[in-house]
Amino acid sequence: MTAILYLASAVAFIVGLKRLGGPRTARSGNRIAALGMLAAIVITLVTEGILNWGVIVGGLVVGAVLGAWAAVRVQMTAMPQMVAIFNGLGGAASALVAATEVVDTDLTTLSAETAVTILVSVVIGWITFTGSLVAFAKLQGLVPGRPLTFAGQRLVNGLIVVGAIGVAIWAGVTGEQVGYWVVAGLSLLLGVTAVIPIGGADMPVVISLLNSFSGLAAAAAGFVIESNPLIIGGALVGAAGLILTVQMTEAMNRSLANVLFAGFGTEGATEAALMSDRPVKRATPEDAAISLGYADSVMIVPGYGLAVAQAQHAARELADVLEGRGAKVHYAIHPVAGRMPGHMNVLLAEADVPYEQLLDLEQADPQLPQTDVVLILGANDVVNPSARDDPGSAIYGMPILNVDRARTVIVVKRSLSPGFAGIDNPLFYNENTLMFFADAKEALEQTVSALRTF
Repeated sequence: MTAILYLASAVAFIVGLKRLGGPRTARSGNRIAALGMLAAIVITLVTEGILNWGVIVGGLVVGAVLGAWAAVRVQMTAMPQMVAIFNGLGGAASALVAATEVVDTDLTTLSAETAVTILVSVVIGWITFTGSLVAFAKLQGLVPGRPLTFAGQRLVNGLIVVGAIGVAIWAGVTGEQVGYWVVAGLSLLLGVTAVIPIGGADMPVVISLLNSFSGLAAAAAGFVIESNPLIIGGALVGAAGLILTVQMTEAMNRSLANVLFAGFGTEGATEAALMSDRPVKRATPEDAAISLGYADSVMIVPGYGLAVAQAQHAARELADVLEGRGAKVHYAIHPVAGRMPGHMNVLLAEADVPYEQLLDLEQADPQLPQTDVVLILGANDVVNPSARDDPGSAIYGMPILNVDRARTVIVVKRSLSPGFAGIDNPLFYNENTLMFFADAKEALEQTVSALRTF
């Protein structure tokens, strides 16, 4: 019966993950997967003979309080940071499970397979922990987002890797406990030194990769303690995280090696400062209202600026007004808009934007040449024509929304500052571009007011 119940929990993981693939079913998928995890925990507590129920109940209470607080207080713009923390804690938990085996077991009696899985869980778990903390700190602004490098950094990282592998082999062969702790220490160090040279613009990709690592660490811990639900759940997380990482790198036309080793996000800072002095066409709320009011087709491109301003409800209100005037309104969603796939979809779902109006890159881009007005709300790199036209650009080759091919482009931004890639956007200086310098929410509310006056 225990095996059957564990299998049911695993099925809930799979069904929940499948339902997360669509906006209409994502919420129920999340609940199904959560119930599956809760069931697996309860089954384990009942069947394995827990020694200290006070500790278990205390952990459940603390975790529930922290989880509820995070769900209520953490803004959507901070989702990448929160995912980073979750990844780090997951990796640490898996490493600690393996550590208990090191402490409680005569290591000289371990089979080669068990020794290897313990070491794998320790290595991946602690790399995930410290690497995720660095990613969180970069995105949160606690440390500089630029790549932090020093002379011989790659050599140092290589030596750490070689040292960890060598000590791991020695520990596995001899059963010396100190070897496991040395491997753990080197893994903690490697998590830091491997992530600090990566620019803040690439942190979402790193977080996705570390998400995969946390799953692999959990699967390895599952083999250590012979827990099938942990093996299955870890494998699912590892595979899903890897697929997401590949999707994000493809959306930026970058290789994973380029993300990890190129120090992307710094080269264009000086260029951006120089180009930002070029003249632009400034727009007022009335200018935006006139352009939108006479448009038959409008494409809204949401970006990080919309998320920061929490402007999704104002965007929906504007769309309702435009549709009342006979315009067709759609939303063009780039895969990495808002820095994480699905970020914009969730925000717009909060405002009850109809799902059929959300177009992905492949659906939206062919419609742009026939679109009267494109309204860009805080997006930057994903609409930068340099990715298409400038072979010397850091983002050259990245798939973008070719918004400059529309009849009129209205860009809502606080300033001409570059995006996460650290490079200027020639779109801002085009003849058919109007720059509306304002907070996204305020700009939309003012435009709606102006629209209703004529």
